Amino acid sequence: MGAKSVNTLGTRIWKSRFIYLLILPTIVYFAIFTYAPFYGISIAFKDYKIIAGIMDSPWVGFKHFEAMFTSEKFPALIKNTIIISLYRLLFGFPIPILFALMLNEVRSMLFKRFIQTITYFPHFLSWVVFAGIIYNFIGPSGIINLVLVNTGLDKFNFTTNPDVFRTLVVVTAILKEFGWGAIIYLAALSGIDSQLYEAAKIDGAGKLRQIWHITLPGIRPIIALLFCLQLAGILDAGFDQIFMFLNPALYDVGDIIDTYVYRLGILQSQFELATAVGLFKGIIGMILIITANTMIRRMGEKSLW
Repeated sequence: MGAKSVNTLGTRIWKSRFIYLLILPTIVYFAIFTYAPFYGISIAFKDYKIIAGIMDSPWVGFKHFEAMFTSEKFPALIKNTIIISLYRLLFGFPIPILFALMLNEVRSMLFKRFIQTITYFPHFLSWVVFAGIIYNFIGPSGIINLVLVNTGLDKFNFTTNPDVFRTLVVVTAILKEFGWGAIIYLAALSGIDSQLYEAAKIDGAGKLRQIWHITLPGIRPIIALLFCLQLAGILDAGFDQIFMFLNPALYDVGDIIDTYVYRLGILQSQFELATAVGLFKGIIGMILIITANTMIRRMGEKSLW
């Protein structure tokens, strides 16, 4: 029986060998860059010595976790990370939905493609490039300050002002990603039966009523699914973006877990503590995604699993 099962499995794999070959690079990528680094998690429980290596470094238990939780910086890091993530979720999550709804109503395909190209393009720029473009506008010698000076007003310090840093992070994140984020909603909108709209028109429903009673319910499963994913990443405030805009004058409002881990691990070589902080973040993220998925499933929506 066992040999028959093996033969059957081997036969199925052989018949689909070209499909498996197609996904092989993806499997290798995740095996090397996602699963293999899990071996390094043990550093969080060791007094890591580079010369001794991971295997021969002595175990210290939860010493680094105790240092993390008793650190004066840790509460501020958690606070900044959650606040920035919540701001991005609150203001950034609805924008792609609204943009997709508006773009779906455009009848000129040429104009629609033009708008899509413009709004999708920033997604393909790295944060290094995009932040450089933003600095050309808001920097001390940027376009905005040049306009202010030419109109007789004082320059405004955007780059080191703690009062505007979080707003800057949220706005730039929206500008860079809202077009790309609308793609999946546009795909979901294209799957809604057009006969539903025709029936609604016959019943006298206006455009807003059609959106409320047909369009939004039609894409509600996608909205719930993406909300679940973003909620699970509440401790991921966007390292690349924050790192490009952050400076010591903004640490009180902008220093997040990821930037702190970067300084600990790369700049200060405190690999054990950096790994402990990263592991803590990963565990919390896993708990959040399981909780969000369970809530969505109980609400009757399509869940991740």
